[in-house]
Amino acid sequence: MKQSQSGNKLVQIIKHFKYEHPDVYEFILFNIMSNVATITNFLVLWIGTGIVFSGLSTIPFNWFIFNYGTEQGGLGGFLSFLVAYICAQIVNFIVQRKVVFSATVDVKKVLPWYIATVTVAGLISVWLPPYIIARLSPYIGNFAPTVANIVNIVIQVLINYPMMKFKIMKKENES
Repeated sequence: MKQSQSGNKLVQIIKHFKYEHPDVYEFILFNIMSNVATITNFLVLWIGTGIVFSGLSTIPFNWFIFNYGTEQGGLGGFLSFLVAYICAQIVNFIVQRKVVFSATVDVKKVLPWYIATVTVAGLISVWLPPYIIARLSPYIGNFAPTVANIVNIVIQVLINYPMMKFKIMKKENES
C-alpha cells in the first residue's frame, strides 16, 4: 500500500510541475525522449564502425567540407556517422511528434522544414567529428569518436528543439 501511495504522490508532483512550468516540462521531456534517438545513434555508430563499415576505415575520405583521414575512421567513419545520424533523426521525428509535442499538423506540411533542420544539423554533425577525433585521440584514444558523437548530440538539441517547438511540431489549429 505504501508503494502505491508514494507512486501516486510522485505522479501528482510531476503533474503539478507540468501545470506550473509547461515549457520547462516540455524541454525536459524533449531531452528525455531524445535519448531514444541517442541510443539509436550510438548503436548504429558502433555497429557501423565496428562491423558494417569497418573495412572502409583505412580509406581516407576527403570531399567538400568532410575530412575523414584514417585516424578519424576514413570512409567507414564518415558513413557510420552519416547513417547513425539519419537513423536517429527518423526515430527522433516519430518520438518527438507523438510523445513530446502531440503534433497534429499534416506531416506533409512540416516534413520539408524537418528535413531542412536536420540537414543543417547533420552537415555539422558529419563535418565536425574528424576534427574532434583528431584533437582528442592523443588523450583519450578510441573513446574520441564517442565524445565527438556527444558533441553532435548537444549541437542537435540546440538546433532541433527551437525548430520543432516553434515551426515543425504544431497542433493543426496553430499552423
